Amino acid sequence: MATLTTQIIVRTGLTPTYAAAAGGGDACEVGDDMFLHYKNTNAAARIVTLAIPSGASTYPGVVYTNTSVTVPATTGDKMIGPLAAGLYKDSTTGMVTITYDAVTNLTVGAFKLQAP
Repeated sequence: MATLTTQIIVRTGLTPTYAAAAGGGDACEVGDDMFLHYKNTNAAARIVTLAIPSGASTYPGVVYTNTSVTVPATTGDKMIGPLAAGLYKDSTTGMVTITYDAVTNLTVGAFKLQAP
C-alpha cells in the first residue's frame, strides 16, 4: 500500500501532480478539507473504494458501508471528498484506506485546502 502525498491548495494556486494508483491500494490523510482527484484514461471504468473502519462506521442512528465510486472510462475525472476523519480514519494508521478494482491508466492526487 502506498501513501499519497498531500498537496496543499493555496490562494496563489497549485500545479497538481498525480501518481499511478497502487495495485495494493493507497492511503492518505483524512479531514474535512481533504479530497481525492482521479483521472482514468483506460478504455474501462475503474472502481475506487474508500474503507470505513468498523469503529467509525456509525454516526448516531446511521450505519455506513464502504464508499465505492466509479471513475468513467477514457477521459474520466472524479473528485471524492471531503474525507471526514470521523468516517474514514483508520485507528491504526490515522489515514483512509483506498482500494481499486484495477489500476491500469488510473492516476490520483490527494489535496487539502489551505486554512483561511
